[in-house]
Amino acid sequence: MILVFIEHKNCVLNKASLEAVAAAQNIGKDLGLSVTAVIPCDKDCSLAQELAAYNLEKVIVAKNDKLGIYTPDAYADAWENVIKATNPKYVVMAHTYQVRDFAPKIAARLGREVVADCIRYRHENGKLVFTRRIFLGKLDADVTIEGDAPYFVTFQSGAFRGENAEKGDGAKVEIMEVQISEPRMRAEEPFQEVKASVDLTKSGIIVAVGRGIKSQENIAQAQALADALGGDLAASRPICDAEWLPIERQIGSSGQTVAPKVYIALGISGAIQHIVGMKNAGTIVAINKDKEAPIFDIADYGIVGDLFEALPVMVEEIKKAKG
Repeated sequence: MILVFIEHKNCVLNKASLEAVAAAQNIGKDLGLSVTAVIPCDKDCSLAQELAAYNLEKVIVAKNDKLGIYTPDAYADAWENVIKATNPKYVVMAHTYQVRDFAPKIAARLGREVVADCIRYRHENGKLVFTRRIFLGKLDADVTIEGDAPYFVTFQSGAFRGENAEKGDGAKVEIMEVQISEPRMRAEEPFQEVKASVDLTKSGIIVAVGRGIKSQENIAQAQALADALGGDLAASRPICDAEWLPIERQIGSSGQTVAPKVYIALGISGAIQHIVGMKNAGTIVAINKDKEAPIFDIADYGIVGDLFEALPVMVEEIKKAKG
């Protein structure tokens, strides 16, 4: 059996969990294992029925009053209960901030390790070989897991596509009452982001600007393209350091990691610190004057030329196509 963690906030699904479902389904096919989703919650979670529509053996709601607000202590207790009751071979999760917080804790309790932030895997001679990036994405490391199950694995955002998670005929929903000790941590009121902030991880289309935009005034042209496409505006670090765009718009190793369906890079050279934050986009389009710019190494489509000549034409053609 494979258990897959379903992350949510007040029973609203974190879409990264569907990527974890897709990953678990693929592994299950390779190893002949069934997949079960696990939702920690303080009530009979409405999200369970949404997950039951996927190709899963069942959906377990790990229920306890202390699971209403996330704490690593409570989640680790809940997972320990579920793992001991189900005896899985793999536990698959999306590599979110929450997972980074509690997954090592539960793995350590069970004397296991976590193979974290994987970008893919392959099936070799009955074993799984996981690939994860190291040294800021400059090298790929292949990792295998030894010892006894369960094996904990987390996948980077975009390694699998949530829309590829297979639908099913209606999985059984099981409520599992779990025992949780008094958490040592007390959660404060949820952090409220300022109105100007944006979660780019949820964007389907991103238009990102780099040094090639030349001035803050020119960002309006990139915004016009984003608006025409119904996408969001983002930037490389130099743009945010110059305060041309707010820091929450930054993509890269010191900003957000995104995996939109379409990523358009305008005047971005493609430094490794930026690439690690957007390399898992479905389709990458790059516009840059320098034909040797590293961004073209990962781009699906590229324009070598002046972005200020290309942008008006792109906006006009998109508007024509939309009627």
